[in-house]
Amino acid sequence: MKHTVPVDRLQPGVFISITGVGWLDHPFLLNRFRLTSHDQIKVLRSLGLKEIEWDPARSTAQPLPEQKALPPEEDFSAAVMASMIHDKRERTERVRAQREGLARCERLYEQEANGVHDILRDLGSRPAESYGKAKNTVGRMVGSLIGSQSVAIHLVNMKVKEPGMAQHAMNVAVLSLLLGRALGLEEEEMRWLGLGAMFHDIGKLEVPARVLRNSQRTHAEEQFYQAHVGYGIKHVSVIPELPVGVRNAIACHHERWDGSGFPNRLQAGRIPRLARIVAIANRYDNLCNPFDLSTARTPGEAVAHMFKREGSHYDPELLQLFVKSVGVYPPGCFVALNDGSVGLVVETNSSDLLHPLVMLHDPGVPRSEALLVDLREADVKIDSVLNPAKLPVEVVEYLAPRGRVDYYIEGLH
Repeated sequence: MKHTVPVDRLQPGVFISITGVGWLDHPFLLNRFRLTSHDQIKVLRSLGLKEIEWDPARSTAQPLPEQKALPPEEDFSAAVMASMIHDKRERTERVRAQREGLARCERLYEQEANGVHDILRDLGSRPAESYGKAKNTVGRMVGSLIGSQSVAIHLVNMKVKEPGMAQHAMNVAVLSLLLGRALGLEEEEMRWLGLGAMFHDIGKLEVPARVLRNSQRTHAEEQFYQAHVGYGIKHVSVIPELPVGVRNAIACHHERWDGSGFPNRLQAGRIPRLARIVAIANRYDNLCNPFDLSTARTPGEAVAHMFKREGSHYDPELLQLFVKSVGVYPPGCFVALNDGSVGLVVETNSSDLLHPLVMLHDPGVPRSEALLVDLREADVKIDSVLNPAKLPVEVVEYLAPRGRVDYYIEGLH
């Protein structure tokens, strides 16, 4: 049930919703907020609003009781409005810059993913050229991170709904480097890590799609699937100068900390460190982006699943560090804000993981112009993480039309 109240009865502490007025047509940062000053009420009057919707549950004060008409007083709202409009213009410019930044990351991700596709495709026929391109690609990624004070993790909205091996290789490389940076790896080892992550699944080129996509494989199919590790080593054997650390990341990314993995059932510290990192990144991306997207887990669910149900599979220190690296609210999480809004986390900063950049759902605004709220600046916070399966379809399609979780990272100096 909606509650409305005359604007003249408002006071600080009342939580209001500005309906019927576009975000660009009023000077406030958000459409829903708790009043904090009488100047805000004067601005509402200057917008021509007579009544406004309010939320008793989110209010810390009740509307004023009805009063007899008071004598008119001098109106200072114009100056207040001018100041708020100036502030809003600055915020609008920041939103525009943030949106352009996300679009730039999407273009860069797509360019790199297309390049990785060509590298994986041509490695057998043009090994020297492909390996050179791979080193250049990884070098750009590592170069962005080395010496950076913090890392921005961007959610990428891919144009294709069902990307292939290249996108998985990109995601695993990005996540592996994120973890490698948090671990404090030296630049050379970071480059090895990026290459190992890029090539970790190259042996799947030899495995039929029907086997890869089958979640209930027969014993023979499972053996065929597991053989992709050996096929991967065979593929990279054409690069004699490939560092041992890269080869081990390919050979051991399915080994498990408790010794239950394959192909050699290595245990704990016997598993090479780079392979342990790639194993975590690989599993996380497979949980978020399975072949059947109806079984996909949200980033938060994927982390919880790995930590609570599969913790024995991974180096415990690395797994804890990975959870800290992607954050409490990883990009791709659906969240409820304390003003009642629903949004999607689209960017986090490693220096402040509790206050990400959130895209808000607003059916009155085209998705291409959706409001981006930096929670470091807004007087609003995340109340809870939401399961998209329990949200209306139109909300999910507005916020995450592709249903995938793809990441691009860059260092901030």
